[in-house]
Amino acid sequence: MDQIAVAVIGAGAIGRTHIDTLARVPGMRLSALVEPAPAGRALAESLGVPCLTDVQALLDSGLAQAAIVATPNETHLPVSQALLRAGVPVLLEKPVAESLESALQLIAVGDRTGVPLLIGHHRRHNPIIRAAHRAIQDGALGDLVMATVTCSLAKPDGYFAAPWRSSKGAGGPLLINLVHEIDLLRYFFGEIADVQAIASHASRGFPVEDTAAVCLTFAKGGLATLCISDAAVGPWAWDLTAGENMARFPAHAVSAHHYAGTLAGLSLPDLTLWRPEGPPDWTRQLSPQQVPVSHGDPYEAQLAHFADLIRSGGAPRVSARDATANLIVLDAIRAAAETGHRVAVDLSVLNPEPETVFNNGSRS
Repeated sequence: MDQIAVAVIGAGAIGRTHIDTLARVPGMRLSALVEPAPAGRALAESLGVPCLTDVQALLDSGLAQAAIVATPNETHLPVSQALLRAGVPVLLEKPVAESLESALQLIAVGDRTGVPLLIGHHRRHNPIIRAAHRAIQDGALGDLVMATVTCSLAKPDGYFAAPWRSSKGAGGPLLINLVHEIDLLRYFFGEIADVQAIASHASRGFPVEDTAAVCLTFAKGGLATLCISDAAVGPWAWDLTAGENMARFPAHAVSAHHYAGTLAGLSLPDLTLWRPEGPPDWTRQLSPQQVPVSHGDPYEAQLAHFADLIRSGGAPRVSARDATANLIVLDAIRAAAETGHRVAVDLSVLNPEPETVFNNGSRS
């Protein structure tokens, strides 16, 4: 196929990010918009593409060879399974679903259909993250011992005009934002063994939290602390430092992630590696050096990977199972915050990745 015709389902902020990105990625084009709200039709007209009211209308139209699903969390399962059953590859925005039950159903649909399904944890495609992962895997930090992640996101009142953003099971910074941090920590440290957490909704008074502090223990060793708030002002957040989406967020010249191992420390997104000049000794000067990286747009890289899956098959960089593990960790964090107890992370419901047959007949 020369150009893959891609429909975007959902015209909110992240949907528009994907629309803008499609215009920059060779070999893909926006073919339709699915959005029931009146604003969707106006946006579609400005882009010169049809606007359809629902997924069935999209499938009936034959306009899409692939789809990006950027709808509210509780719709991820019904929308994505309709597409997959119709043979339409899906790039599904995070989180994979609003509940573990829905996520497991989606995994089953993906396994049965063999149609490519990529979950939109876009940071995994960021060259900064990939460079950091290589440095960690190559042993530059030694054994990972600890991490500190901060996420201060002062969201304006208008952000919460969409009711789902303050509703249980869909809203709150744990599900909307912390899922990214959990995904990266799993990517760097491996699986999480157990969690402890404290959450508060004192600042906004919503049914969901506005602030949380989390402690993680990793199965292979190492501890991490995370503090997140959608009511706190400060530049210390990945979104406000990494420059991933300059149309929406500024990029402040500070770090928000700090990783420390037995041999060196690493801060992100600046990719500064801090090493001792001899054996590790807290009384000696540490020397900073930059981890080499070729910068690029993670959303463009994610779409290019999606196109490769459609054309050639292979394993998605973030599968539904991988993303469901993040959801299980988040469920454990919520349980820990509600009970005040340490909660074990049980991934036993996730079977190993099966051998997958994609549209082109290749196996992975």
